[in-house]
Order: sequence, then structure tokens, then C-alpha cells
Amino acid sequence: MTKSTITYWNPLAPRIKEEWQAIPGLEGIAEELTLSIDNVTGEYTRLTRFFPGADTTPFGAKSHEYPEEVFIVSGSLYDHAFDIWLEPGHYASRPPGELHGPFKTENGCVVLEISFPNKTGK
Repeated sequence: MTKSTITYWNPLAPRIKEEWQAIPGLEGIAEELTLSIDNVTGEYTRLTRFFPGADTTPFGAKSHEYPEEVFIVSGSLYDHAFDIWLEPGHYASRPPGELHGPFKTENGCVVLEISFPNKTGK
């Protein structure tokens, strides 16, 4: 099986707003839009949008058992684990288990995530 495909479209267009989903537990803080997914392997590409003033500090840092790539599309996002403000163009390729976050943003931020849950570090 392969990841789902779609012809050109603009997930940031205002008319797509209804397709974004609140992230469970982060309602009012962040939402996500899956761009592509492989239902067999679980690999996915998605956008995560943090709303202006979002702060995930109460939820602490997190890590995954699988590798993940992230790219800052717009806005800025502060990553407490790395003590850095991320701006458009920042990219990371995270190995399994790498601690990141919590995050905060003043004006909002959109992040592209590419995750590989089938490639755990175990």
C-alpha cells in the first residue's frame, strides 16, 4: 500500500477551514489537517496549526517512538526543549525518542509534519 494521493490543492485556502480538525486534548490551541496517509503503515503527512497565543506548557514535552520530520511553514513557534524560536524555513528530522516541546506562539504557526509510526526505534 502507498500513501494517499491528491492533485494540487491549497490546504491553507480559507475555504478549506472546515476540513481542519481540533487535536484531541488541544481544542482551542491547535488543529490538524491530514494531507496524505498510508492506512497500512500509518505513515502520514499533515499540517498542524497552532492558534495565536497557543501554549502547550501545561502538557509538557513529548516524544514519539518513531521518526518525524517537521518544517515551519508560517508564523513562529517556541520549542522549550531546544530553547529556540522556530520561524518559516526551520526544519528538523527527529529520531525516535527525541524530546520536543512544549510549544508556544504569539501570532500562530503552521507546521508540516511527516511521521513514520511504522519505523519505531525498538
